Amino acid sequence: MKLKFLGFMICVMGVTNVMAQDPEFTQFYSNPLYLNPAFAGTSKCPRFVMNYRNQWPSLTGAYVTTCASYDQHVETVSGGLGIMVMNDRAAQNTLNTTTVSGIYSYQQAINRKFSIKAGFQASYFQKSLDWSKLTFGDMIDPRKGFIYETNDIPRGGSVKNIDFSAGILGFSQTFYGGFAVHHLNEPNESLIVGTSRLPMKYTVHAGAVIPIKQKYKDASTLSPNILYRRQGEFQQLNLGMYITKGPIVAGVWFRGLLFGQRYSDSFIATIGLQNDNIRVGYSYDITVSALTPATGGSHEVSLGINFDCRPRKVKIRTIACPSF
Repeated sequence: MKLKFLGFMICVMGVTNVMAQDPEFTQFYSNPLYLNPAFAGTSKCPRFVMNYRNQWPSLTGAYVTTCASYDQHVETVSGGLGIMVMNDRAAQNTLNTTTVSGIYSYQQAINRKFSIKAGFQASYFQKSLDWSKLTFGDMIDPRKGFIYETNDIPRGGSVKNIDFSAGILGFSQTFYGGFAVHHLNEPNESLIVGTSRLPMKYTVHAGAVIPIKQKYKDASTLSPNILYRRQGEFQQLNLGMYITKGPIVAGVWFRGLLFGQRYSDSFIATIGLQNDNIRVGYSYDITVSALTPATGGSHEVSLGINFDCRPRKVKIRTIACPSF
């Protein structure tokens, strides 16, 4: 335990910039409502999605994030409706955040080949801190480790607030792109006296689906993708490529920043199986930053179920973006 703690402190001291950000999901398109609220109802029929991520499992304070969502197109409201529930646990439940979101999106055809979709999201979140799990400098004995009681006075505990987000999505049969802004009202998430605003998060994403074999039943496609995010002072660029052949999907991604402040965060490998109704995916993040020796990477698992629905003359188009 002493060696693990020492290794963790060395890694932390080796990182020159530490910036807060929202929970991260590697399989962006397997969690579409989290990526962009405009994705609500894009599959037309009911869709249920679950995602689980364990980030840096080798560290004592790993991040474990679980998300579940349901969405479908509803003709009576001329758009898509969705609901999403997410829980993020940091440092063995020391910091726990639960968010419940309701989403509405509206689709408009621009011409026979291109459509746009705009979405709005309202969320309620609760963030709580378990003070009993925190450790302080006055608890440490130089030789025996954490053996003393702290003199620090517990304060804070939990905070609840409302959050709003919005996004827009444009797509054709082969191309898609979108822009989303989360935390439009920059809600206060301070756990103690004072104000700590959650900064707005800007997301730009785009990609294409390129058929490479159309004559066979198990047609193959290539799908290059790019995703850029900015939240406060934090910036992130993701570059990736998917390839599909029949029910098999594989992908590789690089996450970092190639301009401005240059850094490399991780390389990502994704594998999945899918058919018309169900998909299952797994991805592993290989950390290449200064934290490499200690993190253990990141594991992520996704499950998606598309339910059959009665055929109706609904004037909407489904989007042909990747599933993972």
